[in-house]
Amino acid sequence: MTTPIVRRSNQSSQSKQPERANSLLLASRRFAAWAAEITLVVSSGLIPFGIGVYANTRSDLNRVPLNPVLVVMERAIARPLALPVSYGIRNVAWPTNILWTVALLAPVTLSWWQLYLLAKTGSTIPKRWLKVQVVNEQGMPPGLGAVVIREGVGRWTVPISIAYLLWRYSFAFPNLGLFTFLSLLMILGEGIGLPSRRGRRALHDQLAGTYTIDALLANNKQVQPAGGNDQAEEWQQGNEELAMPTASSVSDAAQTNQPPNVWRRIQQNPNLTLFGVGLTSMTAVLATLIGTQVYIQIQQSQRATNQINSQQFLELVKQLSPNSGATNKERETAILALGGLNDPQSIKFLADLLVSETNSSLLDTIQQALTSVGPKAIPELKNKNQFLVGELEPVSSTATQERELRQGRLQRNQRTINKILSVYSGKIEGVELNSTQLGQSGTPGSSFFNLVLDNVDLSGVKLKSANLNQASFKGSRFRGAGEDGRLDTYDDAIADLSQAQLQQANLTDANLSRVLMNRTDLSRATLNRANLSNARLFEAKLNSTQLVGADLQNAVLEKASLTGADLGDANLNEANLYAARLGRVIAIGTQLSFANLTNTDWEGADLSGAYLDRANLSNANLGATRLTGAVLRSAQMENVNLQNADLSLADLRGANVAGADFKGAILAPSKQDPADQFVQTPDLGSVSAVVQGVDFSKAKNLDPKQLAYICTQGGIHPNCP
Repeated sequence: MTTPIVRRSNQSSQSKQPERANSLLLASRRFAAWAAEITLVVSSGLIPFGIGVYANTRSDLNRVPLNPVLVVMERAIARPLALPVSYGIRNVAWPTNILWTVALLAPVTLSWWQLYLLAKTGSTIPKRWLKVQVVNEQGMPPGLGAVVIREGVGRWTVPISIAYLLWRYSFAFPNLGLFTFLSLLMILGEGIGLPSRRGRRALHDQLAGTYTIDALLANNKQVQPAGGNDQAEEWQQGNEELAMPTASSVSDAAQTNQPPNVWRRIQQNPNLTLFGVGLTSMTAVLATLIGTQVYIQIQQSQRATNQINSQQFLELVKQLSPNSGATNKERETAILALGGLNDPQSIKFLADLLVSETNSSLLDTIQQALTSVGPKAIPELKNKNQFLVGELEPVSSTATQERELRQGRLQRNQRTINKILSVYSGKIEGVELNSTQLGQSGTPGSSFFNLVLDNVDLSGVKLKSANLNQASFKGSRFRGAGEDGRLDTYDDAIADLSQAQLQQANLTDANLSRVLMNRTDLSRATLNRANLSNARLFEAKLNSTQLVGADLQNAVLEKASLTGADLGDANLNEANLYAARLGRVIAIGTQLSFANLTNTDWEGADLSGAYLDRANLSNANLGATRLTGAVLRSAQMENVNLQNADLSLADLRGANVAGADFKGAILAPSKQDPADQFVQTPDLGSVSAVVQGVDFSKAKNLDPKQLAYICTQGGIHPNCP
C-alpha cells in the first residue's frame, strides 16, 4: 500500500521542476513577444522619420511648410512633456513632409492592427510566432472591448500615468531621460504581475479579465501517454498544474470562482442601492443651491461696487471740469483718486485727459495715476497711441507748430507706457503692444522720445510690428520661466518681436533666447554679447549689426540679411542660415560648427580663424572671402564657390569638395613680408596637414600651382604622381 503513495509523492515533487521551467519559458516568450510588438511599432515610425531628417538636410530639394497635422501633434506632445515652445509652421523639404506624416500614421495603424488581431484571434503576429495566446475567462479570444482595456488602460495608461505624476512633481522634472526610465520601470513592474489565487497575473490581465496561456500546450492538452490508468491520471494532474492555465482550466475557474458583478450586487441589495441614489441626488441638489446662492451674492456685490465706483467717478469728474472752480491741489487729488478706482471708465478718462491737458503739474499727476493703475492701463494707452499716430501723419511738415503740439501729445503717451513697463518689470507677461509707436519720432528741432528699458524683465510682452527704433534694452530679459519656474519648458514667457522696427536699438547683454523675431528690422543695432540662442530670425534684417560675442547657437536665420554685420567671436554652432546673405561680414574666430550654411552668400567676408567643422556649405558663395586659418574639417563643400578665396593655413581635412570652384583660390600660405616683424609664418609641419587626405578629383578650375601644392601636401587628385 505504501509503494504507490511514495511513487505518487516522488512524481509530484518531480513535477514541480518542469512546472518552474515551463513557467520561466512562458514568461520569457511573453516578454520577447511584447518586445517584438514594440519594436515593430517604434521602427515603423523611426525609419521614415530618420529618412525624413536626412532628406531635410539636402539643399537640392524644394522646401514647403510643415504639414499642419504635424504642427498640431508637435504642440500637443510638447505641452505635457514640458518641451520648449515651437514656433509657427517651419519650412521643410517636400519629401520630409511626406515621410514625417508616414512616421506619424504608420505606428498608429500598426498598433490598431495588432489590437484587432489580439481581439479576434488572441494573438498578434509576434505572439503567434512565439506560441503565446490571450484568452478570456471562457477560454475564447478576448474581443475588442477587453483588448482596449487590457492594452490601452492596464498596460499603458496606468503605469505611464503613475510615472508621469512621479516625474512631474519631483526633482526629475523636466528631465525626459528620467521620465523615460520611470515609464519603463512602471511598465515592467506592471507586467510582472500581482499575486492572485491562480498565481501571478499582470494588472492589465486582471483589469480585462484575460489570461495569458501557452498556445502549444493548450492545443496538445488532450494528448495522453500510453500506459495504465495511474500513469494517465498522474500525467493529467501534472499537465493541469503546469505553469499556466489552459483554456479549459480558465473556463472552469471562471465558473467556480467568478465573483458577483455590479449588477448582481445591486439586485441582491436594492435598499442599499436606493439609499445611495437618494443620498447622491440630495448632495447634488444641495450643491446646486449653495452654488447658485454664492453666484447671486457675488453678482450683487459686484453690481454694488460698480454703482459706488460710478458715483465716485461722476463726483471726481465734476471736480475736474473747467467750471468747477477747484484749485490745482484739489484737481491733483481728484486725479489720483481716479487712478485708485481702477475702473475701466476712469482709466479711459485719464488716458483722454493725458492728451488734452496742458498744465504741466497736472500732466505729471495724470502719469502718476495711470502708473498706479499698472498694466491694466496699457490697452487704453495703446489705443490712444495708435490714434495719435494716425492724427500726426496727415499734418504737413511745414505746419511746425501744429505738428509739435500733436508730437507732444504722442510723447506724453509714450512716456507713460515707458514708465509702466519699467515699474512693473517681471509682471507684464501677456501685455499686448502690437503696432505701437514707441520708437524715436519727431521733427528736426523738436524734442525726441527715447524708449529706455534697461535691465527690465519684458518676458512675454507682445511687441509685434511695434516701432522701437533707437530704443535701449541693455541687459533686459525678453524671456523668462513660466509657472513651473524652469526654463526651456512649454510654459516659458517669451516675447514676440516679429516684424518690429529695432533699427539702431541697443540690446547689449539682452536675453533674447527663443524670442520670435521673424522679419524684424535690426539694422545697425547693437547686440554685443546678447543671448539669441534658439531665437527665430527668419528673414530678419541685421545689416551692419554688431553681434560681437553674441550667442546664436541653434538660432534660425533662414534667408536673413546680415550684410556688413560684425560676428566676431559669436557662437553660431548648429545655427540654420539657409540662403542667408552675409556679404562683407566680419566673422573672425566665429564658431559655425555643424551650422546649416547651404546657399549662403559670403562674398567679401572675413572668416579668418572661423570654426566651420562639419558645417554644411553646399552651394554657398565664398568668393573673395578670407578663410585664413579657418577650420573646415569634414565640412560639406559640394559645389561651393571659392573663386579668389584665401584658404592659406585653412584645415580642409575630411571636407567634401566635389564640384567646388577653386579658380584663383589661394591654398599655399603667402610669403612673409620681411618688413613685417610682427607677423610670423607657421612652420611647414603645421601647414602640410591642411589638405592631407582631401579628395580634389572632382574639384573644378584647379591650376597647376594649386595641383602642385595639393600633391605635395598629401591631397588626392588623379594628376598627382
